[in-house]
Amino acid sequence: MLSIETKDRIKFIQGNEACAEAAIAGGVRFFAGYPITPSSEIAEILSKRLPQEGGKFIQMEDEIASMGAILGASLAGLKTMTATSGPGFSLKQELIGYACLCEIPCVVVNVQRGGPSTGLPTSPSQSDVMQSRWGTHGDHPAVVLCPSSVAEMYELTVQAINFSESLRTPVILLSDEVVAHLYEKVEFPEAADLKLSDRPRPKGGPGEKYLPFAADSINGVPRIANFGEGFHFNVTGLIHDLDGFPTTDPGKTENLIRRLHEKVNSRIREICLFETENLEDATVVLCSYGATVRSARHAAREAGKRGLKVGSIKLKTLWPFPDFVFERLGKKVKTVIVCEMNMGQLIREVERASRGRFKVAGVNISRGTMITPQEILDKIERAG
Repeated sequence: MLSIETKDRIKFIQGNEACAEAAIAGGVRFFAGYPITPSSEIAEILSKRLPQEGGKFIQMEDEIASMGAILGASLAGLKTMTATSGPGFSLKQELIGYACLCEIPCVVVNVQRGGPSTGLPTSPSQSDVMQSRWGTHGDHPAVVLCPSSVAEMYELTVQAINFSESLRTPVILLSDEVVAHLYEKVEFPEAADLKLSDRPRPKGGPGEKYLPFAADSINGVPRIANFGEGFHFNVTGLIHDLDGFPTTDPGKTENLIRRLHEKVNSRIREICLFETENLEDATVVLCSYGATVRSARHAAREAGKRGLKVGSIKLKTLWPFPDFVFERLGKKVKTVIVCEMNMGQLIREVERASRGRFKVAGVNISRGTMITPQEILDKIERAG
């Protein structure tokens, strides 16, 4: 029998609501955004919840201003978030790049919808996968998490906040319309059980010399002070030295770009979250992410009833891409089928990771509806 305390933590909620509640639990105290379908519930809920928790909500005039606002609030010391969809995510790209170079922690939620352009505002899609990795120009790392359920919307929102803080980098939570508007039962963890991360802080006081981009032993992540607390430092979108001021020195430029990548790559086993099922004897493996996981799991069960050996890989982290998950697949695996609501974006990453050891096929639809289990099952039977 459930205790009263446990019952209070069990709720039947929507995906976007779970994201908003996770933001509060994860320590976010500043949100700036602009309404856009299908992410608007996140902003609406946080407009009420944040003031209750001593935080600040502000609706900006557009998505660009929203991104700028959360970067400013983050530099002042707050955990920050914004949420958007489709065209709004496109508008945020320049300042996402700024956050990458200036190492400003923040979380950007993108609830994917059909496109290009205004596209299908109320229909599901997974067509922003490559944009989430390469949307902003320049050579930079990216951390992108992708929930497939309401419970994971909560879990991965907290994880996105933790990664952004501990790595001093923007993190993208790449949801989709189905997961965002789905209602499911979620048991929230006890507040005391949540493991929260904070950004690395300067060891000395304001009177000591402070280099805001000098990495120490914390996996190449520099310690960051709060603006307004006596530490004087420069933040610029130009390539900069350890003190934050611009430089064109080739060696310093190379060191900076390599360090940005290395601080993510050095923790790739921690960052790359995934789940596997029935890989031991599988000859066909389904790879899926986001809402498509649901259809893939159903198809795998049906295939098993027909005597087919089908395993599954659910990716919760899309970037950095977990090559090692595919590199260690057994020799029995003949085909990996990548299921995506797009014309084929992650499939090329799986092909690259396969190194020719198995065939890679895709189930790709871009019609504004979910992939059905039958479509995946048909592909399994042709592959098997």
